[in-house]
Amino acid sequence: MFGYFRKLPLSILFLFLCLSINAQTKITVQGTVKDINNVPLQKVSVLLNHTHTAFTDENGHYIFTEVPTRTENTIRFTHTGFETLQQKVKGDQLDVVLLPSTAQLQTVEITGRTETGYKNTASFIGTKTATPLKDVPQSISYVTKELMQDQAAVRMGDIVKNFSGVNQFTFYDDITIRGFRINGGSTTQLLNGLRTFTGFWKQPMVNYLERVEVIKGPASALFGNASPGGTINRVTKKPLAEERKSLSFTMGSFNNVRTLADFTGPLNDEKTILYRLNIGYENTQSFRDLQFDKNLVIAPSVSFLPTEKTRINFDAVYNKSNSRLDRGQSVLYQGDLHSTPISRSLSATNDYLNEETYTVTASLNHQFSSRLAFNLAYLRTGYTEDLLEHRSANAYAVDSAGKAIPNLVARQSFIRKKNPTSDNASAYLTYNIETGKVSHKLVAGYDYATSKLLPGASQLTASNYQLKAGGAAAYNPAKAADYVFYTYTAADGTKMSIPKPNVSSFDINRNDNKLEDPSKYTYVAQNSAVLPSFNSISGVYLQDQIGFGNLKLLVGGRFETYTDKQFYKTDSVKSVSQHTFLPRLGIVYSVTRNINVYGMYTKGYNPQDVAVQTNPLSGGPFDPINSKLLEAGLKTEWLNGNLTANASVYHIVQTNTLYNANEPGNPDKMIQIGEETAKGIELDVTGRITENWDLTVAYAFNDAVISHSGKADSSLIGVQKPNAPKHQGNVWTKYTIPSGPAKGLGVGAGANFVTERNVSLNTTQSLPGYVLVNAAVYYKVNKVTLQVNFNNVTNKTYWVGGYDYIRLFPGAPRNWQATISYTF
Repeated sequence: MFGYFRKLPLSILFLFLCLSINAQTKITVQGTVKDINNVPLQKVSVLLNHTHTAFTDENGHYIFTEVPTRTENTIRFTHTGFETLQQKVKGDQLDVVLLPSTAQLQTVEITGRTETGYKNTASFIGTKTATPLKDVPQSISYVTKELMQDQAAVRMGDIVKNFSGVNQFTFYDDITIRGFRINGGSTTQLLNGLRTFTGFWKQPMVNYLERVEVIKGPASALFGNASPGGTINRVTKKPLAEERKSLSFTMGSFNNVRTLADFTGPLNDEKTILYRLNIGYENTQSFRDLQFDKNLVIAPSVSFLPTEKTRINFDAVYNKSNSRLDRGQSVLYQGDLHSTPISRSLSATNDYLNEETYTVTASLNHQFSSRLAFNLAYLRTGYTEDLLEHRSANAYAVDSAGKAIPNLVARQSFIRKKNPTSDNASAYLTYNIETGKVSHKLVAGYDYATSKLLPGASQLTASNYQLKAGGAAAYNPAKAADYVFYTYTAADGTKMSIPKPNVSSFDINRNDNKLEDPSKYTYVAQNSAVLPSFNSISGVYLQDQIGFGNLKLLVGGRFETYTDKQFYKTDSVKSVSQHTFLPRLGIVYSVTRNINVYGMYTKGYNPQDVAVQTNPLSGGPFDPINSKLLEAGLKTEWLNGNLTANASVYHIVQTNTLYNANEPGNPDKMIQIGEETAKGIELDVTGRITENWDLTVAYAFNDAVISHSGKADSSLIGVQKPNAPKHQGNVWTKYTIPSGPAKGLGVGAGANFVTERNVSLNTTQSLPGYVLVNAAVYYKVNKVTLQVNFNNVTNKTYWVGGYDYIRLFPGAPRNWQATISYTF
C-alpha cells in the first residue's frame, strides 16, 4: 500500500506531462472564403474533419481552435448558389475560392448570374443541362454584360467583334458565323435557349442582357433547324436575391443621348419572390444623312421560389423603335468605294420605320429528387412593322439607250405593314445516375415551335419607269416611244432626255434628300412578299452525357418534323411536311486539371425560307439545306480558373444554299448552290489576369468557299462566301489602379481587324480589310463611375459589310461616348 501511494505523484506527473504535450500539439486552422470576383463570402458552412462546423463572418473569415495536430485535415465548404468544395490542408491556413453552382442553370436561366468580369463559367446552351463550358464538346463563345459595359456596347453590331469567327453582314440584325449568314428575321436565334426572332432591320439594344452566347456549328440536334455556322443565344438578366440598383446617363457623338436603369432584389423577407427591372431609352442621330433612332426598352422579370425544389420565372421584353430604314451607301457605277461620301443615304425626309417587338416567357423548373428534374418553358414573340421608305432599286438609272448613268441611282418606294408572331414550347426531363464508375446525365425532351404571318400584312411597291399610257414598267429601249421622258440636268450642267422614273432617281454626286410625295407614284401590290404563312417545327430528342474517369462522352439525336402550310388561310391550303434525323456525337478528355481536349460530329438541317418558296418569281421550290460539322479543340483554364484559353479547328459542309441570281429585271430570282465548305481555326482567351486586370482576345482563320456547283454556276467554285473574311481578330483589355492616390482610375484599350471580303458572289466587288483602335477611361469614386469611350480613334474609313456596290454599309468614323453611372 505504501508503495502504491509513493508511485502516485509520479503517475500524476506523467499524466500532467501527457496533457501538456497534447495541449502543445493542438493548432488553430483558419482562412478566408471568396468568390471568383475576390469578394468575401459570408455564412459559408465550413466542416472540419466531418465533425466540427464553423461559418464565415462578414469578411469571409473562418477559424477552428484546439485542432489536434495530424498529418492533414479535411475541410468542406458549402454555400447556397456555389459548388461544394472539399480540400485537404497540411498546415494551419487554407484560403479558397468558390465557383458558382451550375445546378441552378436550366432550360431558362431562372437565377441571376453572380459572376462579374469577362469570364463566364457555365451555360446550358451546349447541352441543355448544367454543364461547365470546359466540358462541352463544342466551341461556345460569349460576351458578358461587364464587357458590354466597358466597351459601351449598345447593339449586337458592337458586340460581334469580340467573337472569333463572327462578322457583320450589314447594318441590320444580320451577321455571319464561320462564313454562314444568319439574321434576326428568321427563327434561328435563341432567347434564353428558346427559339425567337427580331425585326431584322434594326439591331435591338442590349442593356437587358446578361450575356450573348454563340454556339459554333449546327445546334439543330438540340434546338431544331439552325445555321451550320452557329446560333446566337441572348441571355436576359435575371433577378438576384440581393438588392442592386443602378442608373446611367450617356451622351456622345451624333447627338446621342441614352438613359439606362437596372433594379433587382427580393420582394419579401423570405427571398422567395425576386424581381428585376431593366429600362433603356435612347435618342440618337447618325453619321449617315437623315438617319436617327429612338428606342425604348422595358424588361421586367420575376422569379418565384415557393420551395427549394421549385422555381417559376416570368420574363418580358418590350422594345419600341422609331427610325428610318438605312439601305446603305451607293457609289458611282463601276467606280471605287470612295467615289461618294460614306454619309450619303438615299432616304427621303418623310420616310419612317416604326417597330414594336415583344417577348414573353414563362418557365418552370421542378427538382423531383437530387437526380430527376423537369423543365417546362414557353416563349411568345410578336413584331409589328410600319414602313415607308425610298431606297435603291438595286440598279442605276438608264438613258434612252438603256445604258447606266454612273451617278444616278434608280429608286423604288415601299409601303409595308406586317405583324408576324412565333410561339415556342419546350419540355424535358434530366436524370442523373451512376452505374458503377460510369455516370450518366440523361436528357429527354420535346419542343414545338410555330411561326405565323396572319392576313392583313401588305406591301405596296413603286418602281420602274412611267408609261405614256399610264402605269410603270421596266424600261425597254426597243419600245422607247411607249415611255415618258424628261430633261435631266447633271451637276456639271449637261442636259439629256432620259426615261422618267416612277420614283425619282437619286444623284449621288450631290445631296438629293428631300420631301417626296408618294401619292404621285404608281403602286403595285407586292403581296407575294407578305402572304399569310404558317410553319411549325417539332422535335423529340434524347441525349446522354457519359462520364468515366477523365473521359466524357456525349451521345444525342433528334427526330424533327418541319411543316409548311402552303396557301395558308385560303381554300387551297396544303400542309407539306419534311422529316429528318440529326445525330450528335462528342468526346471530352481531361488531360490535366486545367486542360481538356474535345471532338464533335453533328448534322444540321434548315428548310428554305417560306417567302422564297412561295414566291413564283424566285424560281423555286428549292431543296432543304443540309449540313454537317467536324470539330476538335482544346479548352483550358489558368490562374485558379480566372482565365480560359481555348482553341478549335473545324470543317463544315453545307448543301443547297440559295443566292440571288442577280438577274436583270427579276431581283427575286434565286439560284441554289450545290455545296459550300468552311474550314478554319479559332482562338479565344477570356478572363482576369489579376484582380484588377481583365482581358479578352479572339482570332479566327476561316476559309469559306463554294466547293461544288451545277452547270449554271460552275464558275463560282472556289469563290469566297460573301462577307466572310479569311482572317479577323480582336483584343480588349482593362486595368484599374487598386490603391494609392489614383485608386479607382482605369484604362481600357483594344483593336479589332478584318481582312478583305466579297460583298456578293461577284468577285469584282469586294471590301478592303481594316484595323480599328478603341480606348476608354474610367474613374470610380464610391458609388459613382465616370466613363469615356473613344471608338475608331484613328478615324479609319471602313465598311462592315454589303450586298453590292449600290448597297454598302460603312462603319462609323471617330466618335465618343461619356457615361456617368450611380449604383445604390
